[in-house]
Amino acid sequence: MPHQFIIVTKQDGYTLIQLNRPEVLNALNIKLMEELVDTLELLEKDDEVRCVILAGNEKAFAAGADIKEMADASAIDMLMRDQFARWDKIRKFKKPIIAAVSGFALGGGCELMMSCDMVIASETAKFGQPEINIGVMPGAGGTQRLTRAVGKVKAMEMVMTGRMIAAEEALRWGLINKVVPVEYYLEEAKAWAKEIASKPPVAIRLAKEAVLKALDTTIEGGLEFERKNFYLLFASEDQKEGMNAFAEKRKAEWKGK
Repeated sequence: MPHQFIIVTKQDGYTLIQLNRPEVLNALNIKLMEELVDTLELLEKDDEVRCVILAGNEKAFAAGADIKEMADASAIDMLMRDQFARWDKIRKFKKPIIAAVSGFALGGGCELMMSCDMVIASETAKFGQPEINIGVMPGAGGTQRLTRAVGKVKAMEMVMTGRMIAAEEALRWGLINKVVPVEYYLEEAKAWAKEIASKPPVAIRLAKEAVLKALDTTIEGGLEFERKNFYLLFASEDQKEGMNAFAEKRKAEWKGK
């Protein structure tokens, strides 16, 4: 499928999706988001793809939403456009997504990064929710995911001041997983993707579901959900293969069944 604003590269066990609007620092317009979501829907059905990397370029992961598309819109325009419905589809993507971030991840870019499951950042990465500076607030999950990631007071600071934080600060706050030199950030993300792709895919899928459930339920509800997913894996061929391989001191061969 031809794309205008993303570049899709299928690797052994994983797929790299790169946002490709470099002239506007990968600003997220409606067409880009359509291409991204359509691609993820295809990859979800592809058994050869066990993990996805989402990246921009060295200067920017994504510097925010495309303001020109929204500047003159009315409240009803935004309601009928329903652009955030696409973001819900990203959140429901069943396979792991690793964000590889260099340069700016601001506004919608930061929200897109937080929609991913893990984040590898370059030393030049900068994160922020600067929507307050243009008279609005985060609308694609920024107030919710940021608060869950870094806590109330840090989220209030970022949302209400609009200031950016550097990669090392984001790491200390628990917003990202790892910081590496800029020349290695994409290779590091690929290494993580290869490792995840080598694991049993059904177990990976159910483990992702269980971790995400912890964000929107009580500890009792989360434990019940985790337990059911754990029991469900005993119906898989991979569980039998994994445990037998462990006992026989050999490498397991996963079938994804």
